[in-house]
Amino acid sequence: MEQRVSFQTKLLHNKWKTDPQTGAVSVPIQHASTFHQFDFDTFGKYDYSRSGNPTREALEETIAALEGGVRGFAFSSGMAAISTAFLLLSKGDHVLVTEDVYGGTYRMITEVLSRFGIEYTFVDMTDLHEVASHIRPNTKVIYVETPSNPLLKVTDIRGIVKLAKANGCLTFLDNTFMTPALQRPLDLGVDVVLHSATKFLAGHSDVVAGLAVVKDEELAKQLYKLQNAFGAVLGVQDAWLVLRGLKTLHVRLKQSSESAFAIARYLASHPKVEEVFYPGLTHHPGHSVQRYQASGFGAVLSFRLADEEAARTFVKHVRIPVFAVSLGAVESILSYPAKMSHAAMPKEERERRGITDGLLRLSVGLEATDDLIADFEQALSHVKETPAVSAR
Repeated sequence: MEQRVSFQTKLLHNKWKTDPQTGAVSVPIQHASTFHQFDFDTFGKYDYSRSGNPTREALEETIAALEGGVRGFAFSSGMAAISTAFLLLSKGDHVLVTEDVYGGTYRMITEVLSRFGIEYTFVDMTDLHEVASHIRPNTKVIYVETPSNPLLKVTDIRGIVKLAKANGCLTFLDNTFMTPALQRPLDLGVDVVLHSATKFLAGHSDVVAGLAVVKDEELAKQLYKLQNAFGAVLGVQDAWLVLRGLKTLHVRLKQSSESAFAIARYLASHPKVEEVFYPGLTHHPGHSVQRYQASGFGAVLSFRLADEEAARTFVKHVRIPVFAVSLGAVESILSYPAKMSHAAMPKEERERRGITDGLLRLSVGLEATDDLIADFEQALSHVKETPAVSAR
């Protein structure tokens, strides 16, 4: 009987543990763009690297196994993965989308899909009644981010899946923040899981990549056809970098998540911080749902200062995190959603969603927790207290 092993062990000991031909403990990088065919009538498994490449296939099979799907797909970016999945839609279809969604996804839906006659509605997916009330006869996809970016709202995945199945919809879920180390959407009934592998999966701020995993063979055939036709595939060097990053995913995410929890508690108690968004805090509205459907709370949190001036002051004085776009790396990354991840979203839309000018997002890296907290303490000491905050 085959021995059952933990997720942590599977990251290292899987089909691609060694190269079957040489015994190498690193997946070979196959740069070939085309492959010689030895038979005039019967072609081999590989013919052209857009359609299939051994190195990319190693990553695709690995992420499929980790997510519990039947097939994985590697793309040139997270947005390439998301955009290709959306190509499953046709003119006249309707997609229901998490209101608090990554700015690039918002832009793709509102500025690109809309040009091809695909309708959309943004809803607060923490409210299943609101979701149900916005499903139309032509709704084909319910698109979920949970926890969402940047306000870390938590959606009941099983609840969404039940609504989708009852109405003949597919479910897409962006699992970038959690990764399969903490959340397994396919096990909860989701049809397509999407990742910006640039983030936690690769984990070192040195690659741009996207991944998709499906649990249905027929859907896998459809998505492969689109991947091959659209052609936004991941290069072999980048595929190798993601494979290498995956080997340390468990220990990186464990350390970063523990630090994020400590920092969230610290910030929640600070008089100059108006609000902290982190599902690990017991007062977070999605805390109980997150505990139920995932095995952790992740390494990303957001916090609100009084206004843009306060955010500017904090960023100016903080020393350890890099101030940059992106997240999920070994170094802590501080972002300003209004001008970075959600710059594509109009100001009125951002503010309606709670993405205010005082909001900062923090992806916690592998630095010592106490060093990060001490750094935040000194940076916050430069932030002026507002009457509203000081009166709290």
